[in-house]
Formats: sequence, structure tokens, C-alpha cells
Amino acid sequence: MARILIVDDAKFMRMTLSNILIKANHEVVGEAENGVEAIELFVKEKPDLVTLDITMPEKNGIEALKEIKQDYPQAKIIMCSAMGQQKMVVEAIEAGAKDFIVKPFDENRVIEAVNRVLG
Repeated sequence: MARILIVDDAKFMRMTLSNILIKANHEVVGEAENGVEAIELFVKEKPDLVTLDITMPEKNGIEALKEIKQDYPQAKIIMCSAMGQQKMVVEAIEAGAKDFIVKPFDENRVIEAVNRVLG
């Protein structure tokens, strides 16, 4: 069981991901709706894993990823993106993301990515 932080500007997406993770016996330690909140919650909760949406207001997922990885290089982060954001996904992987999952979420793919990243 891992402690996971979910970051997405869409409440429905956070809820969907949360349900998948809880069903797989993980603990959701927090939810954020933008990159600024994501960083604050990461520092406070020190989760085992973060799912991070790419496109968000205030600070996008790539910026939040880079900031978290700068201060916490061991952080495990999975990016979430809608179809057609391949360029951003590549940038995220280069910046230190461990994997990415595509929306709409496929339950098996989410669990597979989480298990692989947690290793």
C-alpha cells in the first residue's frame, strides 16, 4: 500500500483516479487542483507517489514536476495527460517523471503504472 497524492484541475478526474487507487488498496493522502497546491501538499505529506496532470492553471504539471524533482530528486511521479500531448509527455519524462497515463483512465493501465513505478 502506497501513500499517493493526486493532482488534477478536474474534480471528476481526481475522483476517478482516487477510486481506482483506493480499490487497489492504496491511500490517497491528498488532492490538489494546480501545480502550486501540488508542491505545497508534496512538501507537507511526502507521498510515496504523485499522479500529476500536465495541463493545469497557475502552474502546470511540467513546472511542478521540475520544482519537486529539484528539491526531492527521489520523488516518484506519474504524469497524466490527454491524448495528443506527446511532446509534453516526452518533456516530463526528460524532467524526471517515471511514467505517464493517458486520459480517460484505464483502470488496469493505472494500476500497472503505479505498481511499476513503486517497484
